[in-house]
Amino acid sequence: MKRRLVLLGPPGSGKGTQGELLAASLGVPVISTGGLFRDQMSRGTPLGIEAKSYMTQGQLVPDRVTNDMVRDRLSQADAADGCVLDGYPRNVAQVGVLDQILAERTWRIDAAVELRLPEDLIVERLLRRAVLESRPDDTEPVIRERLAVYHRQTEPIAQIYQTRGLLVTIDGDGLVEEITRRISQALRAEA
Repeated sequence: MKRRLVLLGPPGSGKGTQGELLAASLGVPVISTGGLFRDQMSRGTPLGIEAKSYMTQGQLVPDRVTNDMVRDRLSQADAADGCVLDGYPRNVAQVGVLDQILAERTWRIDAAVELRLPEDLIVERLLRRAVLESRPDDTEPVIRERLAVYHRQTEPIAQIYQTRGLLVTIDGDGLVEEITRRISQALRAEA
């Protein structure tokens, strides 16, 4: 099965859950930008301190900082045999940076797995999660804006990987186990 994967999909598509399951089945780490931010901030690294300065002001962490964190994380020994990237790359510019980072190690992406769902289902999921996890700021207008940002900035990445023959599109609607099975079957078929 593929070893270096990019996981794509809008907020609420199940990327986090599927990323963890996929990484566990492959025996590789899942690398999420959210996890990188939290780790670097908790350790008080220079990158973590810089990321926190943006996040506490409600700003996006600049690509430069995110790219440096990903570069650092991919240099760690447990990522040598592969990884599942969740939330990175987030825009077209980051695809180019990831290509450079991987080329430095003579690595490449084996597949980009895109989870697709109808937008109304995503909104429903995120509203339900907002209630369950006490996220009062996750209102429908906020969720729809996050989805609009995804469509503008991240969705074009799928086209890049499609052009490269690496995109695997998965129906993200259903039980977690069903979706996991779809991903595994699609990756085996691509191998």
